Amino acid sequence: MTLTVDTLTVWMNKFADKIETNKQYLSDLDTPIGDGDHGFNMDRGMKAVEEKLSTKPSDLTNGLKTIAMALISTVGGASGPLYGTAFLEMAKKSSSTDNIGELLDAALAGIEKRGGAKPGDKTMVDVWSALVPSVKAGNLTKDKIRSAVDATKDMVAKKGRASYLGERSKGHIDPGSESSGYLFETLLETEGLL
Repeated sequence: MTLTVDTLTVWMNKFADKIETNKQYLSDLDTPIGDGDHGFNMDRGMKAVEEKLSTKPSDLTNGLKTIAMALISTVGGASGPLYGTAFLEMAKKSSSTDNIGELLDAALAGIEKRGGAKPGDKTMVDVWSALVPSVKAGNLTKDKIRSAVDATKDMVAKKGRASYLGERSKGHIDPGSESSGYLFETLLETEGLL
């Protein structure tokens, strides 16, 4: 459950690959309820992250800060600031712990504060709040990840661009939740992290 510069780099490279593979799908999810560019924005951001991490950061705090800055400066829409805040909060917390569960706790608190969303609002908070406890308990599974993401389909959006649609936002998986699902999936796939 310890995050190191090496495991962080492997995790982010896996996440970048998954985003690249699914960028069209993420943007398709975003089309009916957002700007239709979530996948392409995230792909651009994760390519910048990969490039920045290719020169190995000196320590975990630096690595997390580097990721945050790359995402904030390259990902458009709400996703850049939200994902950026998550990694920035992890960077702050990493001065006192390298436990992945505690770091993700700090990230979730940052996302909630930055976006003002809470569970049930049909945002990435729904996935993070469902899965961070599983990471901390050491029982995260692909099934739990999938059901946390799928649960957003029948919610009515209360935050972000999708909230303008009201009831019409129902029946669509939240794209930020889907990309967050990929973040947790690749965490699960990163050897030695959980």
